[in-house]
Amino acid sequence: MLKYRIITAVILIPIVIAAIFLPDPIWLSGLFAVFIAIGAWEWADICKLKGYIKYIYSIFVISVLACLYWLDNSNLYHSVILVGVIYWVIATLLVVAYQKGHKLLTHSPAALMIVGLLLLVPMWSSLVVLKTDFNTGASFLIFLMLLIWSADTAAYFSGKKWGKRKLADCVSPGKTWEGTIAGILAGIVVTICYVFILNMDLTKDWAFIMISIATVIMSVIGDLMESLVKREANIKDSGSILPGHGGVMDRLDSLTAAGPVFVFGVIYYGYN
Repeated sequence: MLKYRIITAVILIPIVIAAIFLPDPIWLSGLFAVFIAIGAWEWADICKLKGYIKYIYSIFVISVLACLYWLDNSNLYHSVILVGVIYWVIATLLVVAYQKGHKLLTHSPAALMIVGLLLLVPMWSSLVVLKTDFNTGASFLIFLMLLIWSADTAAYFSGKKWGKRKLADCVSPGKTWEGTIAGILAGIVVTICYVFILNMDLTKDWAFIMISIATVIMSVIGDLMESLVKREANIKDSGSILPGHGGVMDRLDSLTAAGPVFVFGVIYYGYN
């Protein structure tokens, strides 16, 4: 399992990095649109959609992305990201409630289809905004990916070795407090290194570190939220397209929450 996870990462990471640094944003937008298309198809399975409805849903999600890209309106993108942040505040409450025994998540396919939109569209929009609206967009994108990957990796290995206290056993039995704390600490280390390397404005350093910590915490919520939905749908993995990782949604779950929260934070504090 670990071998396949590493092989998949070795193949995908250079592709993502190349798309980030290519000058034309269409490469990054297009690459993640492909991921979104596959993710929407997988989400349709989680929603228990059948036949042509799956195709319609996936095409609709991609059409929304195409419209956003064609309109190319910063205010519209920012509004979508804000909607995403609001959704993740609600999702956090759903996860906490579920852990306490209150199953508030609806099983309605229509409602879950809307949830899929709120997962995928704001995430894609946040990446496009980072690439197009920021002078240091490529740098921010690399930082965001490193932040999530380092936190996820630290949480995974630390949880395997030292994890004893369950974080949310009703939602995701494999997650532990020890692993989560290790992930947050790894995120802080990556953030401090980034701040010093770029010699950022000292008056804003602490705000940026807090944004990064919030981003890591929300990446955990993103993971937990997908686990919750899959648990209710009685599904282990969203798919099998990525060996060792499961489906695309199993890899994007952290980014669906982390992307909008990070971009909202850096816009609010004026880092663009």
